[in-house]
Amino acid sequence: MLHLLSMFMLTAITLGNSPEDVRNETNTGNEKTVVTPLAKENPSVERLYNLLGLESEIDYMAFERACTGYRQIENKEKDMLVFIDFTKPSSEQRLWVIDMKGRQVLYKTHVAHGVRSGDLYARDFSNVNGSHKSSLGFFLTAETYVGRAGFSLKIDGLEKGINDNARMRGVVIHGADYVSEERAARTGKLGRSQGCPALPKTLNKPIIETIKGGAVVFIYAEDNKYLAESDFMTPLRDMDNGYGPDMGLFG
Repeated sequence: MLHLLSMFMLTAITLGNSPEDVRNETNTGNEKTVVTPLAKENPSVERLYNLLGLESEIDYMAFERACTGYRQIENKEKDMLVFIDFTKPSSEQRLWVIDMKGRQVLYKTHVAHGVRSGDLYARDFSNVNGSHKSSLGFFLTAETYVGRAGFSLKIDGLEKGINDNARMRGVVIHGADYVSEERAARTGKLGRSQGCPALPKTLNKPIIETIKGGAVVFIYAEDNKYLAESDFMTPLRDMDNGYGPDMGLFG
């Protein structure tokens, strides 16, 4: 009986919320910056998902797919995952910048999709130059530059035939006046880009400075063609025979 009571108390301590699990929120202009303090252990995907407070924000399967690809990208230079969820309408905040090593959501904000990908929702995707559509899949951030849209960040698509023309197409991360909380509230949606994941101007520079130079970007939608063709969608459980405490995911 004493042994069972000890096991119960240990389980309760493990599953309970410690002070380190409390999420803090601050405002940056009109956008919310969410910071989740550092955990003391290396969590599994499910533990990380819960720790980051994503239960009511990102579908678990989508997050699992993001982690699946993130783990397989060996040439990333930063322990950062930029998750863009195109299952959500442009009126909602649907971009998260996640510090995978520090277990923190650094930013959550709006992001635009391509004008020919859809109106409120992005539903059609392309890797073709001049299509003015968004591309799905995994990218790595590269170098910054100042162009027609101001301070911008080049990204390289990692999936052949799916998004590997991103650089040639001029698909970059940049700020835009048509991406803002005010615009979404006033019109019920954001403006649209020529295929770029455009950010609010208030957060464009700090986000780019955070993720430039080798962070992973995952642009997601429930697109059967992408899910069938992507080489990054092999389930982690098939590679690892289940989720261990680390899986090499978090730096």
